[in-house]
Amino acid sequence: MHREYTALIKEDAGWWIGWIEEIPGVNCQEATREDLIESLRVTLREALELNRQEALGAAGEAFEEEQIAV
Repeated sequence: MHREYTALIKEDAGWWIGWIEEIPGVNCQEATREDLIESLRVTLREALELNRQEALGAAGEAFEEEQIAV
């Protein structure tokens, strides 16, 4: 499934900083805009996988998955 998220980015004191708007805690700082975007992409992917693993662990056994579109 292809998902899109919104990166808020800006240059501040010679550094590029950014956040993923929809996922708290996904933020990065890099020397270049390109490196920032790649770091955000990697960090977002890792955060989503960690959240997924935590949810699966909390659900235990005998659960079903349902896709929900918003």
